[in-house]
Amino acid sequence: MAVRAHNFLPKAALGAAIGLTLGSCNGAGIERGAAAGENTSVAVNTTATETVQPVKVDLPPAPVPAPEPVGPTTFLYDGALTQGGWIRGQVPAGTTSARLGDQALSLSDDGRFFAAFDRDAGTEAVLTAQLSDGRIISSSVAVSPRDWNIERVNVARRAGGASASFMERRRPELAQIGAARRVNADSDGWQQDFVWPVKGRISGRFGSQRIYRGEPGSYHSGLDIATGESGTPFVSPADGVVTLATTRPFSLEGYLLIIDHGMGLNSAFLHASRLAVSEGDTVRQGQYIGNIGSTGRATGPHLHWGIKWQNTRLDPLLFVGPT
Repeated sequence: MAVRAHNFLPKAALGAAIGLTLGSCNGAGIERGAAAGENTSVAVNTTATETVQPVKVDLPPAPVPAPEPVGPTTFLYDGALTQGGWIRGQVPAGTTSARLGDQALSLSDDGRFFAAFDRDAGTEAVLTAQLSDGRIISSSVAVSPRDWNIERVNVARRAGGASASFMERRRPELAQIGAARRVNADSDGWQQDFVWPVKGRISGRFGSQRIYRGEPGSYHSGLDIATGESGTPFVSPADGVVTLATTRPFSLEGYLLIIDHGMGLNSAFLHASRLAVSEGDTVRQGQYIGNIGSTGRATGPHLHWGIKWQNTRLDPLLFVGPT
């Protein structure tokens, strides 16, 4: 029976087509098949091979792996690690955000930060960094307690609050103070070692407090420096930007000056007799900025110097050390 399939040729036609002499084994087999009267065919693959020339194209550049973050592998810091104190440091490499406890930290381009501890802070605080690769790094900071100057008096605390007429005047003053403290100016003063704004007798210490028959009053929020006379000039303890310079005495602070040192850190100077700078001015460490007085609620000429970081009040003495 004849086998029908595409691409098959009879033996004789195959020999003529490709000019080959068949070997004796294959030839014998084919001859025997022919002698038996069979239609013998041989399969030949006639599929053509297609040659494709390469085409030149501009391939996109191979992706460049992201560089490894540069910096420390954990928190680096130093400072006054105590109640009312402060800390300066650097976050781990690759940090996208950081905080001290629940307080978010502002970070410089190279990952440096400033933070601080409240007057009544606990004995431990935790620094936490969120890294770009998803990791979280935490570092515990020991905060030493302090013995505050507490005066207990056997009299009742004055009853009643401020009058309506006083608060009508006071609310706009508080609004100006709050706005000035929220500016967060672009300044590197927070990185400097602070200097004394004026030399004199310390007449009031940060953190001191009266207890009225078991009821605590407000603690003293700054450092009072008395020189014995009004008009003594004082200087800026560090670089900064003036965010408030009152043109009239405030009800409690008198002539008030606030300087923003950057990173949420600012200094306030109360009871001045004269201010030598204006809002928006950039000041340098040691620059003359005003004169001591007794404006506002003050019993005599002195400079009240207060420092805050965010909403945390700090002890100025921990920034400058003893006189």
